Amino acid sequence: MIAGPIAVPAVGVAPTDAALAAALAVIIDPAVLAVTPQDPGFHAEGDVWLHTRMAVAALVADPAWAALDDAGRAITYAAVLFHDVGKATTTRHEPDGRISSRGHSSRGELDLRAALWRAGWPFGWREHVCALVRWHQVPFFGVDRADATALALRLSLALRHDWLTVVATADAAGRRCADPGDQQRILDQCALWRTWCDELGVLTGPAEFPDDHSRAVYLADSSGTRSPGVAAFDDTVAEAVIVSGLPTSGKSTFLATHPALPQVSLDELRAELDVDPDEPQGAVIAAARERARGYLRAGQPFAWNATNLSRDLRSGLVALCRDYRFRTRVVYCEVGADEQARRNRARPDATRIPAAAFARMLIRWPATSGCARPRAGSSS
Repeated sequence: MIAGPIAVPAVGVAPTDAALAAALAVIIDPAVLAVTPQDPGFHAEGDVWLHTRMAVAALVADPAWAALDDAGRAITYAAVLFHDVGKATTTRHEPDGRISSRGHSSRGELDLRAALWRAGWPFGWREHVCALVRWHQVPFFGVDRADATALALRLSLALRHDWLTVVATADAAGRRCADPGDQQRILDQCALWRTWCDELGVLTGPAEFPDDHSRAVYLADSSGTRSPGVAAFDDTVAEAVIVSGLPTSGKSTFLATHPALPQVSLDELRAELDVDPDEPQGAVIAAARERARGYLRAGQPFAWNATNLSRDLRSGLVALCRDYRFRTRVVYCEVGADEQARRNRARPDATRIPAAAFARMLIRWPATSGCARPRAGSSS
C-alpha cells in the first residue's frame, strides 16, 4: 500500500469491489453509479459502476501506471476511481434515444473538491486529482483541436500530462464499445496525446515561459498567435492583489500583514450599503468596481478582498486590471473544513455565513486558478 489519503493496491493486483466501494464512499454511494446508465455506443458494458471497476482494473494492469512513482500511482488511481462520479447528476435521456452526460467532468471536479476537502485530503493531492477528473477526456480528442498546442501548454500548468494519459487510457480500456474500432481509436488518440505533449516538452513538467508576465500575457491571449517562448514587453504600472478563498479562510488575516495596501472589501461595502449577504449583490459589486477604478486610474496598488471563488469572476477582475496596465497576483487562502466551521461559528451573528449560502459557494469552488500546478503532498 502507498502512504497517503487513499489505499492503493500493489501493481497488477486489482482491488476488490468492497475496497473500491469503501473508497468511493467519500463522495458517492456506488449503488447510485450502479443505476446510472450509459449510452451503449461507447459504453456497451453497462452502468457507471461497472465501467469504474473495469477502468480501475485496466489501470492497475497498465505498465505505464506501474512505471509511475508512488505519488503518481496514488493520484492517478484516485482519479480513475472518481473520474465519472459527475455522471450521477448529469446523465439524461435525449429525445433521439441516446443517453448523454454532458458536463460530467466539470460537475465531478466540483463535487469531488468539496468532498475531499471535508475528508481532509492534503491540498496538493486533492487538486491534482480534481484536475485529472476535470480534464480526463482531453486525450480522446486533444490532438485534433486547432488549439492543441495551447491546450497542452495551459493544462501543463495544472496537471501532469503523463498522469493524464494514464487516466484517459484506463478510461478507454475499461469499457466496451458497440464498434470495437471506436475503442481502439480512443486508445490511439491517448497515445498520440502523450507523444504530442512529449514533443512540446510538457509531458512531465509545466510549460516554461521567459517570466511571469510573459506567462500571464500568453494565457490571456485568445488569438493563438503568441509564442510561449517570446518575452512579452512589460508595460505594467502597478500590482493589484486579488485574494480568493471560502469565508473565514484567512483572506483578511493575510491582508492585515500588508497594512499599507488599500483594500476594496466587499464585506465593508455590504455594511456601508446595509446589504445582507443573502440579498442581491449588484449594488455592492458596482460600488466595489467603481472604488477599484479609482485606484486603477491613479496607478495605486490595492487589494480586492472577497471570496472570488469562480474563475469567471476572477478573470473579470483580472481583465479590468489589465485594461489599466496593472499586474495581478491571486492569493488563495484555505483552512480545513472543521477549522472553517469553527471560525464561522465564532463570527458575530451579522457576519456569520448561513449554511445554505455556504453550500452554494461550495458548488462553484474551483480552488486553483490553473496558473500553478499543485504538488502531491503539498498543503496550503
